[in-house]
Amino acid sequence: MKKIKIAPSMLSADFSKMGEELANITRDGADVIHLDVMDGSFVKNITFGPKLVKDIRKYSNVTFDAHLMIVNPWNYIRQFAEAGADIITVHQEACGEKLKDTLLAIKDLGVKCGVVINPNTPASSIEEVVEYCDMILIMSVYPGFGGQKFISDVVPKIREVKDMIDRTGKDIDLEIDGGITLENCRLVKDAGANVIVAGNTIFSETDRASMIRKLREI
Repeated sequence: MKKIKIAPSMLSADFSKMGEELANITRDGADVIHLDVMDGSFVKNITFGPKLVKDIRKYSNVTFDAHLMIVNPWNYIRQFAEAGADIITVHQEACGEKLKDTLLAIKDLGVKCGVVINPNTPASSIEEVVEYCDMILIMSVYPGFGGQKFISDVVPKIREVKDMIDRTGKDIDLEIDGGITLENCRLVKDAGANVIVAGNTIFSETDRASMIRKLREI
């Protein structure tokens, strides 16, 4: 079984003190830092860009996972790579026919790459690119805002994508993002996810280190 990694989403952090929040959540045991990049076009929200990623990079040495919820992501992958992202994930829905080329372009920058699919996007839409990925991210809410309720209908899709990964024989992480709580964490892990993104579930706690441990150990 692959190592379980807990990836706190900085979308739920206090944006007025991002450096401090990042340092604290790293100290509390985060395995990955999930960075939700939204442009107000692909999703109906705006968060931050590569400058913030660059500015906070010095506060943590753990993996930065830049989740690009933006149109034409290929125009921005270099900026995020240079800002310090360790892995860049792009949406199948945003890339269309350019998906494979975008993934390979990320790799050419010396950064790991991944593809993301929304709850209503079939797993079959990414079958041809799984072998090029370092990570597959399945959304269990519709992207754009934190604090949404987990969509349980995605669980069979987690299993389907896990089977795709296993058939490649490659070491590819399977990440789940959206509405993850202590109540549904085991469900997604048992389905095959090993990278668990959690926002409000972690950042709403006074003892965040304890919550990270609980999510990891369930």
